[in-house]
Amino acid sequence: MRLRLFLTVCAALAAGVTVAAQDMPILTPKPGSAPKINGPKIYGARPGHDFIYRIPCTGERPLKFRASKLPPSLKLDPATGIITGKVPPKIGSYEVTFRAANKAGSATRPFKLVVGDTLALTPPMGWNDWYTYRNQITGNLMREAADLMISSGMADYGYQYVNIDDCWMVKPGDPNPELGGETRDAGGGILPNKRFPDMKGLTAYIHAKGLRAGIYTGPGPLTCAGYTASYQHEDADARRFAEWGFDFLKYDWCSYRQIVRNDSLEERKKPYDLMGGIVKRLGRDVVFNLCQYGMSDVWRWGADAGGQCWRTTGDVGNMRRNQLPGFYEAGVANAKLADYAGPGRWNDPDYLIIGYAGRPRQREGPPTKVELSADEQYSYMSMWSLMAAPLFFSGAMNMLDDFTLNVLCNAEVIDVNQDVLGKQAKILRQSDGELLLVKPLEDGSKAVGLFNLSAAPRKMKLAGAELEMTGPLRVRDVWRQRELGMMKEYSPQVASHGVAFVRVWGKAKH
Repeated sequence: MRLRLFLTVCAALAAGVTVAAQDMPILTPKPGSAPKINGPKIYGARPGHDFIYRIPCTGERPLKFRASKLPPSLKLDPATGIITGKVPPKIGSYEVTFRAANKAGSATRPFKLVVGDTLALTPPMGWNDWYTYRNQITGNLMREAADLMISSGMADYGYQYVNIDDCWMVKPGDPNPELGGETRDAGGGILPNKRFPDMKGLTAYIHAKGLRAGIYTGPGPLTCAGYTASYQHEDADARRFAEWGFDFLKYDWCSYRQIVRNDSLEERKKPYDLMGGIVKRLGRDVVFNLCQYGMSDVWRWGADAGGQCWRTTGDVGNMRRNQLPGFYEAGVANAKLADYAGPGRWNDPDYLIIGYAGRPRQREGPPTKVELSADEQYSYMSMWSLMAAPLFFSGAMNMLDDFTLNVLCNAEVIDVNQDVLGKQAKILRQSDGELLLVKPLEDGSKAVGLFNLSAAPRKMKLAGAELEMTGPLRVRDVWRQRELGMMKEYSPQVASHGVAFVRVWGKAKH
């Protein structure tokens, strides 16, 4: 069977035909035994705050890490690659070089620590539990997710945040003793439900792995699922989150619609201005995610409210499949907002729901395989990468298979997302049958996604003039990490709902 498949593939390639990803699903080459350092080349932090960072690196373990010119207030564990300590008090840029070595070789990578007021100089990456566990989430499941982020290798590619979504708090009036009870202590501090007996211990567990922890609440009286939220307790809740050790806050609109007086911009901004100001004064680096579904053009004012990223659409998990999978609805809407994104200010079209996850609108039950083809999952990840979207996987960490990991953990795909320039791809061309996204990169190359929106394979074209490049183009297949050669025009055959994701070098047109 394998020989027959191999011969079929070879014949197809020889004939110039692109084999659909369903026929050959694993496109990402396996990492070698020699070290390769991944992750962002630039990182923002505020002066004097706690710092934790795990150097993302593939290669056979054990590895030995070094960091030249690391500020003296920071310390590197050479065996784990975890950096801890305090951010230098002086504002400025610190040029560090990471080095990793093992018996198979060594690798280096530059890392610029920018100490100032801007966090998330590249899009945050991690995992959020919502589309897998919803109201079944527990502290033990969060610890398991942190373990799996390390053991699966996701952390070796830059995934860093392990984020709790809704349902960690007490649910007023719930008869289940695990969920109901007093919502706040005598001092007004918010209480977790009994499924989360030790929040400080949970963040310490996550931090010990070199990862960061995220939490969720909302500006209304209750969360989306009916649990206690932060209305009239904003300052106390934010300080408690910081005391517990959380590094990321998702702030979800939901029941605030009962509080807001009208649909004016002032009223819709008010709760985010309030919490954003509080978070900025916490004395801890906490990435602030505004989750209010794109109302009142949040991309225009989200950064002024203290946010580093903001949802631009509704929940991608609730977007129904019509002619295209639901993620295209979010992706195409988000793609139109490129002018509002940049370092420290990211458009967020929601999470990556690939592999195995809970069914849409299903509150209970085990995760199942998502209803997306292999080509559609490659398109999903390609689009989010090109759009410089936060990369948060929300599928089942305990059901990761080789295919899902190959989609999530392609270093060249992630490098496009994490590029230092921080540019979001713009729409080059769009019709009922195709979508082309182009993202300029730090080294002068451009990343291009050619998405086939039609129900049949499609011949697509990309000319240098469209990219404002002249002369022959050097083209590299990002998914396969393979050079395609020099050409005047790139003309791939793209599978239905599939993508050709390439990086292109050429002479800039003057």
